[in-house]
Amino acid sequence: MGGKKSAKAQKTGPIDNAWSLKIPEFTETDNPHRLLEESSFATMFPKYREQYLKEHWPLIQKALAEYHVKVEMDLIEGSMTVKTTRKTWDPYIIIKARDMIKLMARSVPFEQAVRVLQDDITADVIKISSFVRNRDKFVKRRQRLIGPNGCNLKSIELLTNCYVVVQGQTVSALGPYKGVQQVRKLVVDTMKNVHPVYSLKTLMLKRELAKNPKLKNENWERFLPKYNSKNISKRKEPKKKKEKKPYTPFPPPQQESKLDKAIATGEFFLKEDQKRAKKKKEQEAKHEEANKKRQERRAQAFVPPEEKSIKNETGKTDINVAEIKKKVQQGLKKFKTE
Repeated sequence: MGGKKSAKAQKTGPIDNAWSLKIPEFTETDNPHRLLEESSFATMFPKYREQYLKEHWPLIQKALAEYHVKVEMDLIEGSMTVKTTRKTWDPYIIIKARDMIKLMARSVPFEQAVRVLQDDITADVIKISSFVRNRDKFVKRRQRLIGPNGCNLKSIELLTNCYVVVQGQTVSALGPYKGVQQVRKLVVDTMKNVHPVYSLKTLMLKRELAKNPKLKNENWERFLPKYNSKNISKRKEPKKKKEKKPYTPFPPPQQESKLDKAIATGEFFLKEDQKRAKKKKEQEAKHEEANKKRQERRAQAFVPPEEKSIKNETGKTDINVAEIKKKVQQGLKKFKTE
């Protein structure tokens, strides 16, 4: 009896790592009376996923039929619906089925999406569109998650043991509960302008620290790297800078009205026919000036270009005849001796 009690006490005692606990399997015998009411969930899917879903629809129906869950697809509305039946015995399987059709609507392949029906696997569809207003910033930060040739996404999958898909304005994660939590935190931090490389380094350090049993009850903050964010706002300088006038406590002088200007120039005292004649004269002067400029511009086409002067480089004609004779005589002497 004592041995049985001690074994039972060990089982119900404090647990060091709750994540290591195995979830007990829920079987058909645990709920022999089935479900009382019908539950259903529906989700929309984009037009480009229609062909893929039609091809894999028999497989989806077969996978959910094992748990007595009915699935329907409406191609006119572009929606999928999952429903419980009278034979459904697992009350939570409808939530799992809902997650499965959500993942398939967000471009997760069937082979991966069907894994969410397992007890130790969960899924999360993270909406990333609300974090950034600027479209260019959103695209850049989303690209950081993927990385060059998808290396950042692959690193996230390896460190969290999750399957991650970045599609449009959502990030779909599928894997163990702890891994999905880590993916959500990493994605949210990335969209808040924290580079995923820093988050990945932190995850790697935490994994190494978890292996050391001496540090399990200590604070890990001193081991983790700290990064200071540098938000440097680059203000665009205007092309035309307005120079500030020197400050004066007095108000600016009153500007002249059109009437004052007309009196000053003498236009105010002219008659209507004189005003018209003056205006006509000004217009004619403008036309003459414009015509003159036009003629000059047209005449430029007939001006011949300046020809480059070709300089004849004459070779040097200064020849030392005495030196040439001397060299010839030396050559003849050598020839005779030979």
